[in-house]
Amino acid sequence: MNDHLLTTATPRRSFLGRIAAGTAALGLTAFTPLSACAAEKTDSTASDTTSKSTEWPHELKGKHKQLVDAFAFNQGFPLAFAFTFLLPYPATDALATSAVVVLRHEAFPLALTDAIWAKYKIGKSFNIIDPVTKAPAVRNAFYHATPGSLAVDDMAIDKLMARGTIFGACNVALHILSGKLASNAGVTADEAAKEWAAGVIPGITVIPSGTWGVNRAQEAGCTYCAGG
Repeated sequence: MNDHLLTTATPRRSFLGRIAAGTAALGLTAFTPLSACAAEKTDSTASDTTSKSTEWPHELKGKHKQLVDAFAFNQGFPLAFAFTFLLPYPATDALATSAVVVLRHEAFPLALTDAIWAKYKIGKSFNIIDPVTKAPAVRNAFYHATPGSLAVDDMAIDKLMARGTIFGACNVALHILSGKLASNAGVTADEAAKEWAAGVIPGITVIPSGTWGVNRAQEAGCTYCAGG
């Protein structure tokens, strides 16, 4: 059930090596490129959300709080785990639950819009199959999903957001994966990083790193659920 996206593209050891090699470019903090990426955003809400990433996930109001650590695409199951956590509670009771999803490592592409998936050939590069076409995805099939295409319609990212689910996306994965796929779009790594930052789904916060987000969500009172 756990399809490791980078198995066919980049070995895990190489992925970690890229993190080590990229720390200088990230200023060892990830805040410098994060600020630069935020400047590229045209959506004021997205820019404001990104600029406040160090406060993420803010105060969680729900009595029951769950973090889903999406470190692998896993056929979209991290989203299903968030959905099944919310399922027993009334959708009208905003104080009952708080669901948090961290999209990091191999799951980061779930944070991106259709245009980025198409331009950078994300489906083909990571062997992600569109559930409708049964071909390598040229769109984010888990955002504004075609009705009936997912195991449950309400596990789609936009539907989870409507239920108040909070999403964070790893800034380190953004830089590493965009650099890796830059050649697919015929652009430089820097240009790719800027486009990916601008192509994050509105409402998803780019956070300094995924592991940072996993820690912050648990400090905010969430229990942990592995998404991979």
